[in-house]
Amino acid sequence: MLTANALAEFRAVWLPNTSDAGLARLVDLLAGASPMLIHGAFTRAIPMGCLATHIAWNHPATEHHQDEAGVCWLTRVARLNPATSRVILEWDRAGVHDHELRADLLTACRAEQDGRTVPAGPPIRRPAAACV
Repeated sequence: MLTANALAEFRAVWLPNTSDAGLARLVDLLAGASPMLIHGAFTRAIPMGCLATHIAWNHPATEHHQDEAGVCWLTRVARLNPATSRVILEWDRAGVHDHELRADLLTACRAEQDGRTVPAGPPIRRPAAACV
């Protein structure tokens, strides 16, 4: 389970700095308890990475990085210290194997996705072209 401080950090700092593609990737990985989502290290072997790394591989500012992508995204985009990030500290304890932690992150990610979705307005009706 995410502590209140880690959840606050995730919602206030991580999610607003995550691209739509990165958010979709996290949802897929968290929902499936994917073995591609690791803990205790930023990367193991590409395409295996932690939360920050998968976000980074799907962010325009850091997608070109490989092993160091997660650290670059955390420091340059999210402006967090990887050594003191509450999310990283909690994730590194058990990661994908902590069902409550994974569920909390997934719930926050889905809420963020829902908040980003702009409902489509009514269809635009244009007058039919006149036949000549």
